[in-house]
Amino acid sequence: RRPRRAGVYIRVLSFALRAPVGVAPRWPCVGCARRSSVGRASGPAGLNFLSWKLCITTMRLVILDNYDLASEWAAKYICNRIIQFKPGQDRYFILGLPTDFSSYVKKWNLSVLGSTPLGCYKKLIEYHKNGDLSFKYVKTFNMDEYVGLPRNHPESYHSYMWNNFFKHIDIDPNNAHILDGNATDLQAECDAFEKKIKEAGGIDLFVGGIGPDGHIAFNEPGSSLVSRTRLKTLAMDTILANAKYFDGDLSKVPTMALTVGVGTVMDAREVMILITGAHKAFALYKAIEEGVNHMWTVSAFQQHPRTIFVCDEDATLELRVKTVKYFKGEH
Repeated sequence: RRPRRAGVYIRVLSFALRAPVGVAPRWPCVGCARRSSVGRASGPAGLNFLSWKLCITTMRLVILDNYDLASEWAAKYICNRIIQFKPGQDRYFILGLPTDFSSYVKKWNLSVLGSTPLGCYKKLIEYHKNGDLSFKYVKTFNMDEYVGLPRNHPESYHSYMWNNFFKHIDIDPNNAHILDGNATDLQAECDAFEKKIKEAGGIDLFVGGIGPDGHIAFNEPGSSLVSRTRLKTLAMDTILANAKYFDGDLSKVPTMALTVGVGTVMDAREVMILITGAHKAFALYKAIEEGVNHMWTVSAFQQHPRTIFVCDEDATLELRVKTVKYFKGEH
């Protein structure tokens, strides 16, 4: 900690080393006052030291009363970002998207427990049908897909996205990118996905959800925090948890998946993480109140220049009271 100034402790939680001076930084620098998860304004945005640029990062935590309000806030934020971008024929907005399980939502009414992406997608569809939002000049990249599951299988992420989102909006099918878990060469598929993101100009806003163990996409505990899109073997805990989507039959549960890497998401100009439900509370605590840890991959986003965590009250149950009060006082 630094000396007390004007009655406030100034504390820097996270920072990122940038490229040498004269080389384009990996992420844009935003604003001249950065905030940590539990601190206050941390001074200048960046400073030159020898040949390196040190930049303090920004992190926001938006706390809403319940799941519905969290979903609506996230959808409005996405809508506003697209509209403000003013996309056009030669200027596409590049959006990274999470996936969820439609049948699990139907069987177990997960909307009550916090299936945030589905509620967010429903709101975006509503804005589109009301004439407030168009996806004509939007390109999307989804986070992951199971390996070996037929594309038309009800539990495939391809089916989920088309049935619950894409077919209800005006996006060009050629602009909706989802990894192919049945590709002949899976590594080539992953490499091509990274190349498509780069050719599109990079992700403007990457939206993601997390698991109770803090994994984002299929970057499970222990994943590299600089990983790229790749083939990933699923942890046994994930396989057991996913068995409920396959009538409890472990033999039907995919054991591998293609997933964007933590580094892939970190490359986005802005990241929004959706966390709802008491079962995600400990993961949120690990994400913002403790240090960066590859066993809780979501914690990596403490170091991103523009991260927004959107959660409901239930997800804050493991946070310290002063943390919740601080972030509620920001808005």
